[in-house]
Amino acid sequence: MPTSVDQLVPRTLRGFPFTAPTQPRGVDRPLEPSTLGVDYDTEWAREPLASVTRRILQETLVRGGVEALASPTVQGLDRLEGLRGPVIFAANHHSHIDTSLLLASVPRRFRRKTVVAAGADYFFDKRWKAVISALTINAVPIERLKVSRTSSDRLLGLLTDGWSLVIFPEGGRSPDGWGQEFKPGAAFLAVRRHCPIIPVHVEGADEVLPKGGRLRRHACTVTFGLPILPAEGEDARHMNARVEAAVNELADEHRSDWWSARQRAATGNTPPLTGPDGPGWRRSWAQGDRKATRRTGADADRKRWPR
Repeated sequence: MPTSVDQLVPRTLRGFPFTAPTQPRGVDRPLEPSTLGVDYDTEWAREPLASVTRRILQETLVRGGVEALASPTVQGLDRLEGLRGPVIFAANHHSHIDTSLLLASVPRRFRRKTVVAAGADYFFDKRWKAVISALTINAVPIERLKVSRTSSDRLLGLLTDGWSLVIFPEGGRSPDGWGQEFKPGAAFLAVRRHCPIIPVHVEGADEVLPKGGRLRRHACTVTFGLPILPAEGEDARHMNARVEAAVNELADEHRSDWWSARQRAATGNTPPLTGPDGPGWRRSWAQGDRKATRRTGADADRKRWPR
C-alpha cells in the first residue's frame, strides 16, 4: 500500500497547489498582513455573545477584585446626572488597575457601551493578550508612540456609533509617581465629534499596583468632574489644556476641599500633577510628602459604588 504523499499523488500532480508554491530567485516574498498590534480586529468583542460574557465578567470578577483590592470611593457622580453617551472619560494614569477601577465606577448607563483605548504595543502584541483585553475590558488598540490615522479613525467610528470611550491622555503609566503631560488625542476626538470629555482623577491606584511592583490592598478614590464641551472654533491643543487643568483641579479637590480647590483654580495656583521641576532627588522627596498626605479613609456619606 502507498505510504507517502508521493505514492498517493500521481507524479503529474505533484507540486503547487498540492504543495507550497516555490519562490523565484531574486523576488521578495510579500509580507503577510498583520493581525496583531494596531491591526487587531476587535469587532467580534462587541457582538452580542461577547458583550454578555463581558458584562458577567465585569459585574463579578472585575468588580469583586476591584472592591477587594481598592475599596473605591466614588465622588462627583452628581456632575454626570442627565448626561448620555457617547462621552470620553479622560483620566490620569498610574497603574494597570486604573482601567478596571474606572470601568467599575462609571454609571451603568455608560459602562454597558464603553470601549477602552489601550496601547497596541502592550495589550495587543500577542494573540492571547489581545483576546483577553478585547473580551474583558472591551479594549481597542491605539498607537501610543506616534500619530496613527488608523487609531483615530477607529475611535471616531466607535464614537459615531454611540460608544463611549475611556482614554488615558498621558499615553502610559507614570514612571516616577508623578503625572505626565496630557497628549491631545482625547481632545482631538472630542473636537471632531463634538462630544463632551469627562475629566477623571484616580487617587491611590499606584499603591495597589505600582509600575513594576506587586499587588497589594490600598483604598482608592475616583472623582468625576463636570463635562467639558469643545467651544466654537476651539482646537484640540487648547481643549487638551483645559482637560488637563480640570484633572489637576480634581486632584486638588480630593486632597483639600472643594472650596479651597476652587479658590486656587481661580487664581491659577492649582498644584500640577506633573510635580515640581528639578532633579530626580527633588521630585522623589516631594513624592514622599505627597504620599504622606494622602487621605486613605472613605467618608461614610460618600457613595462607594454608582447605582
